[in-house]
Amino acid sequence: MKKIGLIAGNGSFPLLFAKEAKKRGYFLVAIAIKGETSRRLKRTADKIYWVRVGELAKSLSLLREEKIKEVVMAGQIHHQQLFKEKSPDKELKSLLKNLSDKRTDSILGAIADRLREEGIELLPSSMFLSHLLAQKGVLTRRIPTDDEWKDIRFGREIAEAVAGLDIGQTVCVKNGVVLAIEAIEGTDKTIIRASKFTKGIVIVKRAKPNQDLRFDLPVVGIRTIKIMVKTKANLLALDVEKTLLLDKEKVIALANQKGICLVVGSPQ
Repeated sequence: MKKIGLIAGNGSFPLLFAKEAKKRGYFLVAIAIKGETSRRLKRTADKIYWVRVGELAKSLSLLREEKIKEVVMAGQIHHQQLFKEKSPDKELKSLLKNLSDKRTDSILGAIADRLREEGIELLPSSMFLSHLLAQKGVLTRRIPTDDEWKDIRFGREIAEAVAGLDIGQTVCVKNGVVLAIEAIEGTDKTIIRASKFTKGIVIVKRAKPNQDLRFDLPVVGIRTIKIMVKTKANLLALDVEKTLLLDKEKVIALANQKGICLVVGSPQ
């Protein structure tokens, strides 16, 4: 049975990956992050090891011991965890010290290089999950108004620039005004911050212009739609085939029920 490793962050993304890997007959070894990864992962993984976010050396050692040659990163690890980590190991300290900045791509890219040094290939995070990539079109019954189409165009330009700088993936706008740009706090908290200014916001989430599919692929699920309901947001716009849409049927059903519009791709 072929082995595959999973470095699992939070949310349902790692759980879905694990189920798909098992369906394909893989022996799954998971490196789970304490305080991030769902305990439910142990129901699917053949082996699961729990590490602190700062234990890079231990994670590499476990992958070596398990003779893992291919690994996937799935699920977000809150970036601020690195600032809260009281005692990162020597391996992680050395890695961070040699970086010119601490942006997501810089950190994950360095980890990918370190894995490669160990003879471990980091595979695309969408592996086994291509059927969940968002396809072009308006996914909900409600279509955007003319003003919302304008905001989608405007938001996509801003979001592309922000994502290109590896600051964040999400921009919240209304009537041509930028209300919030995602930074370290993540999409949901960005939406909440933007909603303090007004109701009916338009949320645009984009991949980086040169998105590395091995990590940090935009992910949207039912939690984001619930946040939109709570904050009375109007619309969510996503990139074609560069965003994983989890629990698609539930997401669309709730969006339709609450009059939220979901759009994938750029306006014509």
